[in-house]
Amino acid sequence: MQHIDSDKLYKDSSYRNEFVLSFMDFGAEDIKAIQAVADKVRPLVPVVVDAVYQKLFQYDVTKKHFVPKNEGFEGEAPTSLEELTLDHPQIKFRKDFLSKYLNKILSGPYDERFLRYIDWVAKIHTDTPDKKSKINVDYIHINALMGFVESTLVGGLLSLNLDKETEAKALLAFNKILWIQNDCFARYYCNPSTIHDSDVTGASSGFLQNLTSPASLLPLAIGVVAGALGVWYNFRRF
Repeated sequence: MQHIDSDKLYKDSSYRNEFVLSFMDFGAEDIKAIQAVADKVRPLVPVVVDAVYQKLFQYDVTKKHFVPKNEGFEGEAPTSLEELTLDHPQIKFRKDFLSKYLNKILSGPYDERFLRYIDWVAKIHTDTPDKKSKINVDYIHINALMGFVESTLVGGLLSLNLDKETEAKALLAFNKILWIQNDCFARYYCNPSTIHDSDVTGASSGFLQNLTSPASLLPLAIGVVAGALGVWYNFRRF
């Protein structure tokens, strides 16, 4: 059994990345799987980007984060939610950023520099002292967005009619990449002093039992399947 230094996971980014990648079994086969479909997935990037921002604009609690001036944007920022539209220059700027991010995921290389890049992507969404803007997105929105991005990518992959083996390997690889990204976000939100193993097995055990009961899992499973089919159907139209 390999020993992992729990404290070091929160102090050393490289050590944490090494552990997460090892735990998820992300390696050469996953990289090959992404490279095998990258050229076919790349034309779908604009569709994914548009879908993401249409989703973000459906809720005031997520749309409001695009009103403050974005770091690096040199134009005029909107002054209200009502003024902010999907064709606003600042949103076009943000869409370009998301497009570059998705293309980076498709192209790699998946090395230490790549890990620093996705860590930076996470960091700029939090209110850290070393960035100019004060945009600070609550983790609930980050987590929901990552889930939506993954569902949309899954829909895109399913629409390509790849052979089953290629499709399965690509789905697994992209799933790992996005969960690695999600961990980069989590490291800036999770406070180690409030996280203890005992919390999982203590007073919350009743809640966990209810959450994992068949009665709770059935509607969740139906919702996931329905959502995936809906995304797949939308991509079939393009």
